Amino acid sequence: MRVKLGIAPINWCNDDDPSLGKDISFERIISEMAEAGFVGTEIGSKYPQDPAVLKTALSQHGLEVSAAWFSTYFTDPARYQETISRFLEQMSFLRTMNAAYINVCECGYSIQQTAYSVVSEKKPVFTDPQWDALIRGLHHIGRIAHDFGMKIAYHYHAGTGVFTASEIDFLMQHTSETLVSLLLDTGHAAFAGIEPADLIVRYGPRIQYVHLKDIRKSVLTTMLQKQSNFMDAVRAGVFTVPGDGDLDFANILNRLEKINYQGWLLVEAEQDPAKAPPLPYAKKAYHYLSTLLGGQHVAAA
Repeated sequence: MRVKLGIAPINWCNDDDPSLGKDISFERIISEMAEAGFVGTEIGSKYPQDPAVLKTALSQHGLEVSAAWFSTYFTDPARYQETISRFLEQMSFLRTMNAAYINVCECGYSIQQTAYSVVSEKKPVFTDPQWDALIRGLHHIGRIAHDFGMKIAYHYHAGTGVFTASEIDFLMQHTSETLVSLLLDTGHAAFAGIEPADLIVRYGPRIQYVHLKDIRKSVLTTMLQKQSNFMDAVRAGVFTVPGDGDLDFANILNRLEKINYQGWLLVEAEQDPAKAPPLPYAKKAYHYLSTLLGGQHVAAA
């Protein structure tokens, strides 16, 4: 298994709650990513929007762009065409940055950034017409991406309409293998009560992109009991970097090797940087994953 290790800027600053890491600069983020040993990054809100400026800054630290998050709103009829327009802009930007993937998540009616618990009755449950609209929309942007040599990877996420095992199953069963791939997010799987390795066994080649985040099960149990909302769970430390929590990453990586996964492994473990200093945690994650991979990854120059 030949993979690249990257890390997301959300380990330094959180776009969902800008107060987390608000004083951490873009320059510090990419400098510390490289210092920790990573070779790739996703796009964050503090990153320059001029591709030339961004390329120059990243190349100075031996970093490349792997992908970026993209919110779709296909389940909201009023936002369908707007979603397509924004997607074209995002895809154009990422192509200029030589990224091959666009990580998409349906955020229509999401409660991710609300006061509601992600497991409450307020969590969106899509109707048949909403599922139809989502599938049609994903096929639409998936075809556009495919025609330009790119791929969309669907990111199931707490607080959205595609989060549980049955919702992920439904989406995978009703979308094209060619046009819609799956993003394996170990932390969100565990948050939903799914064993991440089981998703690898179940969907194998559909998994084209991977987010590695660990989970503190004791914090998760408390947050679920208290019916905490998603961002409160993040602030409480429900997520952490691989090797610092309770998930079995040796098994996860072994399963990925069995399906001959080739591509990005992105550490994405949002925490409060005031409680979890990003650089030491990034170094810990890199050392842990490098040890498990036994050198089967692209290392920084």
